Amino acid sequence: MEHCASERGANAPRSLALHPLYFYTPEEVLLPCQTARFRRKSLLLTPNKSRLTVLMSESPAYFVFDIESVADPKLISKVHYNGKVPEDKAIEEFRKELFEQNKSDFIPYTFQIPITVAIAKVTESFSLLDIVVLDEPEFRPHEICHKFWRGWLAYNRPILVSFNGRGFDIPMLELAAFRYGISVPQWFAMETGTYERPRYRYNTKVHIDLHDILTNNGATRFNGGLNLAASLLGKPGKMDTQGYMVQDMFDQGRLSEINDYCRCDVLDSYFVFLRTMVLVGKLSLEREQQIVKNTRDWIGQQSVKIPIYQQYLNNWGDWENPFQKPVT
Repeated sequence: MEHCASERGANAPRSLALHPLYFYTPEEVLLPCQTARFRRKSLLLTPNKSRLTVLMSESPAYFVFDIESVADPKLISKVHYNGKVPEDKAIEEFRKELFEQNKSDFIPYTFQIPITVAIAKVTESFSLLDIVVLDEPEFRPHEICHKFWRGWLAYNRPILVSFNGRGFDIPMLELAAFRYGISVPQWFAMETGTYERPRYRYNTKVHIDLHDILTNNGATRFNGGLNLAASLLGKPGKMDTQGYMVQDMFDQGRLSEINDYCRCDVLDSYFVFLRTMVLVGKLSLEREQQIVKNTRDWIGQQSVKIPIYQQYLNNWGDWENPFQKPVT
């Protein structure tokens, strides 16, 4: 994808229509434009009788994302137990072992595979464009990984935004790319200087880890995590599902509920992202509150086809500005 639509011509949609992060009807194809002039724009091609009308449409500058993953029983059986524990017992035994050792049965990411990734596409002015769940409804780990990295490239490398993504989500997606044979040279950027590489811990021009900002890059512990950060802003935080429940839910075939959980985590992350931008001086509080209001309206509209959003709104709480006197 090295050329914009005007350079590729009318034959471009055929080769791009299956791109994983595009939203299109059978009559639409969204083409990212790679030229500097339209760095944050895309060209939406829609049929108008016998010709194509080119419309300008804003493209995301940020990907606010979250990942959910589960353990790989075959890998655990082979690597951790040297084949002495059968695959159908490997996860259960490993979790028991971890709990005895650490009082937590969370399996290291190196033994896990991604089963859902949700992404909020956000404009340069911090407005929410959409939330997508990758490879829905198949949710194949190799396709999820492929579509994440290819989507990042196709949209001209939006800034990634996560909550503790540098410690879990990104390593998980990097290892998945290694496992599935997916090449991402632009992410590793081995030919560039250390400080310019996307993976460099302090390079917030490529990846903003909200957890890193709130803990001064790990100088303190952020007890309460994303749930606490969202709750400080009056947002729902964790509702019926917690992260530790995902493995059991997957084993029970409750994948749709896991996807709903991931969507809501992305919403929480988005609102924490907005307030963090206020904190660092990139966004005014007044503008943030207007965006929050607009996003609440968007969530309400989307709840018709995505019911979990209605539950999110049912648990919604407005942030109270302590500098404003309450209306009596």
